[in-house]
Amino acid sequence: MKQKNIPSKAPEPVGNYPYVRKVGNLLFLSGVGPRKPGTKIIPGVMVDGQGNPLGHDIEIQCHSVFENVKIILEEAGSSWDNLVDITVFLTNMKRDFDIYNSIYSEYFQRNQPCRTTVEVVSLPTPIAIELKCIATIE
Repeated sequence: MKQKNIPSKAPEPVGNYPYVRKVGNLLFLSGVGPRKPGTKIIPGVMVDGQGNPLGHDIEIQCHSVFENVKIILEEAGSSWDNLVDITVFLTNMKRDFDIYNSIYSEYFQRNQPCRTTVEVVSLPTPIAIELKCIATIE
């Protein structure tokens, strides 16, 4: 049985899709970015006077996206330690990978899910990182 679950404390999706779907004892998370819950604010994005993005702070965005994933998992009845697979999308692998990898290792000391990291040209909003996750639920 497939079930939709849209968390209330996570940022709203930027499209018509749920953040998480439960199938059996697995949770499949749609791409999660660093946007601050309840707002359109993207932590770590630098903008000019007209609101045009100028750059980003990958460290701030990593912490924010990891917190958003944690919120979604907990509201869906799972937890950070139940993550089994993560696909990470970065918009600038050369510049951001080492910082992201260091922060990632801080968050995944106990549980080490499988991980794939890929570089993409852009993401739907001016973010530098997005996570696609699979977790178990008991």
